[in-house]
Amino acid sequence: MALNPFFLQGSSNEQFLVQDLINEQLKIYGIEIYYLPRKIFQTDDIIKEVQSSKFDDSFLIEAYLNNYEGYSPSSDIMTKFGLQLKNEVSLTISRERFEEFITPFMEAISTGLRDNIQTDFTFQDLVSRPREGDLIYFPLGERLFEIKRVEFEKPFYQLGKNYIYELSCELYEYENELVETSIEEVDNTVEDEGYNTAITLVGNVVEASAIARVGSAGMVGQIILNNDGSGYTSAPTVTISNPSGVGGKVATAVAITTSILNVTSIDTIRIINPGSGYDLNNPPTITISGGGGVGAAATAVIVDHGIEEIEFSQNGGGYFGDTSVIISGPGSGTTAVVSPVISSGVIQSVQFINAGAGYTGIGTTTVSITGISSVGVGTFVYNEIITGESSGVTARVKDYRKGVSTVPNVPAETILKVALNTGKFASGEVIVGSSSSARYYVKSHNLESYDNEFDSNEDIELEADLILDFTESNPFGDY
Repeated sequence: MALNPFFLQGSSNEQFLVQDLINEQLKIYGIEIYYLPRKIFQTDDIIKEVQSSKFDDSFLIEAYLNNYEGYSPSSDIMTKFGLQLKNEVSLTISRERFEEFITPFMEAISTGLRDNIQTDFTFQDLVSRPREGDLIYFPLGERLFEIKRVEFEKPFYQLGKNYIYELSCELYEYENELVETSIEEVDNTVEDEGYNTAITLVGNVVEASAIARVGSAGMVGQIILNNDGSGYTSAPTVTISNPSGVGGKVATAVAITTSILNVTSIDTIRIINPGSGYDLNNPPTITISGGGGVGAAATAVIVDHGIEEIEFSQNGGGYFGDTSVIISGPGSGTTAVVSPVISSGVIQSVQFINAGAGYTGIGTTTVSITGISSVGVGTFVYNEIITGESSGVTARVKDYRKGVSTVPNVPAETILKVALNTGKFASGEVIVGSSSSARYYVKSHNLESYDNEFDSNEDIELEADLILDFTESNPFGDY
């Protein structure tokens, strides 16, 4: 029997009609998915294996879910590395909708024009259809699937043309690609995936404040080093004899060592507590012992009404550079000079280089503290690049939440979670956000992946070292 004479079996109008019917069915019975094209920036020179890629574009398109009975059977596989979820879905999308809505963007992406970059590998021959390796965000299960196969000739040339793409997709296995679509529900699916490490940051800057308390008569105002000694392997102990006055307080001090040409000696002796009740004409004896060295000797200078204590009402936070604790001078006499003791940006205490003398009566005097850092401000943005100013290490921000201090006078620590590290950030360096301009000091950087409780890479490596020993020679032979 001859074909129906009322149909031309392949005219453009008939093909348009079939395509329109398919498009309408997909809009009625389909679901909305996000199509994420893969941008490839670096490949292996020999086999063209992808080494660096990212997903930062997304296109909303309707699709029909073919496997309505659920994920493909036998998709959960037990392997020697544990249970692997190989969930698969099959999706049908309109060829016309893809070519009109997504293909123009794919052409710009493949040539690098859209991002103003030059890639070393393009898919110019595949921009008109979905590509294997691109991602699909499946909203019903809130999962990302990777396209493994694209069937573009099924059904096979109805009325002389193909109208759909059938996408065979498998659950996406994250390999440290960058996913940044600016769509929260999509980006959140990989926020904690991959090898993420934690940087401990010093919290926001907090200005320190203190007052200086004036002492009584007979204080150790300064310790003069007569002989710096030699051969010390650690800081020696400094002992000051008891005051002769009734009710006096014993002064305490510490030795600060230095090393020149591999010879360690005492650089200076700083006063911790100036004490009181010492005789101006009969200074106490200073004994320097321990530390493995010999020969050091010092003399105490006794003064009246120097500064006996620096009392902090706020120890502050964010003091890393040149910090100075400046004590106002007496009407006539010697101005006290102190050196701050700082740990993790917090001023813990001070050491007296000179306790001063001649402050009027017993009371307090003002203290000014300089050198607070301009670092410790701003809020890092998800997926922005951070850079260590001294190390040059870069990474991508995955999670940032400011810490809340639970200890008075101590700034809170903040944990910054990052991925795609190029190295380890150095303790004490400043890290800067590329888009947020946030600046913080690094307290420590833990290279252990913080979120993967099943991470056993290190265990596997240690076990492998027991099997193959490369320390003596190459077990596979030399050539």
